[in-house]
Amino acid sequence: MINASSIELQTVGMGLIDVMRWGWVVVVCEIRRMVIISCRMRSEEREREMSADQFYAMNGGDGYQSYAKNSSFQKGAIEVAKEIIEEEIRNKLDTEKLSSSSTNIICIADFGCSTGPNTFHAMQIIVETIKKKIEKQLSVSHQMPEFQVFFNDRISNDFNTLFASLPQDRQYHAAGVPGSFHDCQFPKASLHFAYSSFTLHWLSEVPQEVADPLSPAWNKGKILYYGDKNEVFNAYAAQFAKDLDSFLKARAQELVFGGLMALLVCSESNHTKNISTITFPSFELLGSCLMDLAKEGLFDTAKVDSFNMPLYFPTPNELKALIEKHKDFSIERMEILSNPPKRFTTPDSKSFAMFLRAWIEGLLRTHFGNAVMDKLFRRYEQKVEESKLLSNPNENSMMTFVHLKCKRIT
Repeated sequence: MINASSIELQTVGMGLIDVMRWGWVVVVCEIRRMVIISCRMRSEEREREMSADQFYAMNGGDGYQSYAKNSSFQKGAIEVAKEIIEEEIRNKLDTEKLSSSSTNIICIADFGCSTGPNTFHAMQIIVETIKKKIEKQLSVSHQMPEFQVFFNDRISNDFNTLFASLPQDRQYHAAGVPGSFHDCQFPKASLHFAYSSFTLHWLSEVPQEVADPLSPAWNKGKILYYGDKNEVFNAYAAQFAKDLDSFLKARAQELVFGGLMALLVCSESNHTKNISTITFPSFELLGSCLMDLAKEGLFDTAKVDSFNMPLYFPTPNELKALIEKHKDFSIERMEILSNPPKRFTTPDSKSFAMFLRAWIEGLLRTHFGNAVMDKLFRRYEQKVEESKLLSNPNENSMMTFVHLKCKRIT
């Protein structure tokens, strides 16, 4: 017989089982919800990265507004640095060790290559100098190594134009490596020489606080760290220090022990120790043009308030101090370069406006829209013409050459 107490126990038991089952259902549903949220957050983060990557790219193609046709100043700086790079390779690169390695391949990478032709000019200088040094040391038992050159830049870089214009007489194998130069892009100890010019002034992102109206560092009405707010300058400086740290850590992983790295860095005079001494006439003019268009109703002034350039130009002393924190590198040489010859500079307001457009139009187009770009740069050209910008260039701006040797044993 089944008594009342046993029925009660069975009922209670079934109740506990049901509760446990429902409990597991709730747990599974909560885990699923958390996974969906996590995936959504990752997707949104990826979209932000893709968006940032898109507007960081120089103007592609080979048309009259392209970076390829408007980067003669950068080529001039490479030309100025040419003798220094050649001398450093001759004196510092252990080519005997390289030419006797089992792989017999020398790997070189340009970080922030853009669309050329400047990157090809720089790679030719490096490859030819290394080859000449090896030829002098080459014994009968050894062959000339092959050269592999990697061209790295963000995924939105116009690699099609880059590779369509590869020199036919190049003395190296070429490959593209899309990805942020702030991150590792190569296997450990796989590179013998790293190069980067006109790249490190690009930040991985705009410091968040300068676009926050509730932050003391809100950069209202300005597009870069000029003016009277030390909080703005400090936010930019901190972001640059963080990004340079990431860049150096990545290169320390990728370079072989004794590998070399040449950097051409856009910088500011050591005299610019605080924000009151910092001026960017070209960007201040651009900011005034944006405010003009806002007042004309092409977009709201809030659009200008929320726009900031992801650029930072360190002083040589600042750059030196940040690099010295990395024990994986030794500074082999560091000096301020002379200005490029006049044939490489922009001679008039139209050329200068075109130079700036090829460089940063992607940033502006993403934020303000494509429809206003022509009017913006016509206004900018007019203001450059009316100003003394070209006749009195900013004496605080300069190029700093840094040559590093990797001391990390991977």
